[in-house]
Amino acid sequence: MADPFQDLNAADPAFVSRIVDILEARAKEPLMVEIIESYLEALPWVGIDLAVEVGCGTGPITRRMADHAARAGRGGQVEGLEPSSALVAAAIELGQGMDNLRFATADGTALPHEDGTVDVVVYHTVLTHVTDPVALLTEARRVLRPGGQLVVCDADFSKASFASGPDDPMGVFAQSFVRRFVTDAFTVGKLPAMVRLAGFETTRFDVSNRITTSDDGMIHYVQMCSEAMVSEGLIGQPLAEALLGEYARRRALGELYGFIPFATLIANKSDADSA
Repeated sequence: MADPFQDLNAADPAFVSRIVDILEARAKEPLMVEIIESYLEALPWVGIDLAVEVGCGTGPITRRMADHAARAGRGGQVEGLEPSSALVAAAIELGQGMDNLRFATADGTALPHEDGTVDVVVYHTVLTHVTDPVALLTEARRVLRPGGQLVVCDADFSKASFASGPDDPMGVFAQSFVRRFVTDAFTVGKLPAMVRLAGFETTRFDVSNRITTSDDGMIHYVQMCSEAMVSEGLIGQPLAEALLGEYARRRALGELYGFIPFATLIANKSDADSA
């Protein structure tokens, strides 16, 4: 099964509707808010005229970017670009009332901006779902002004786990999710080299952990993967329901442990590079 996030325009509408809910809920988790705000607060908003999020989904990070730009008080604009028309429609609705915010449908390999006209480009949980991350990074470099900043935040799915032991079926299930819904689980480990190859100088690279022990923050992984396995004929509906029940049981007993590292990278386009 190919990663459906590569082309959500071809995905089932019910799947896309679920993604809308997942993206909004994940961005509100306290740990994710901390990760997001950590890199947004590191950006020089008083000197930013245009910041662009590529692959913005429903726009929860783009809206936070617009809030930072508005508080800087110098009229900075924020744009969210997303290839999925359904997600763009949701983003526009959710972003109503923010005057410095706009959304548009666009592909990350062909951004609708002239060379050197953007101050910041953000990729939040995008590069693990594309076949050629360097192509997107190179396109970001093209549109960034000299000295402009690149921000990448993504999950290290190669380390993702639900396991409480070596033969834990929930751990096996986490690995199955990654195979079905992630293009390259090892993207994060390659990020510094890819960014350098695309022509950037990294100024920050760190990792924070998204841990779920007492809520439904990661239950969608179980839901999405179990449904896919049922549709493929690998398991029956009773087992799918049992896996959801096991998630709930562990959560109720305080035995749930979901773990995914999130890496943040910030890099500069060299002042000496004019294109």
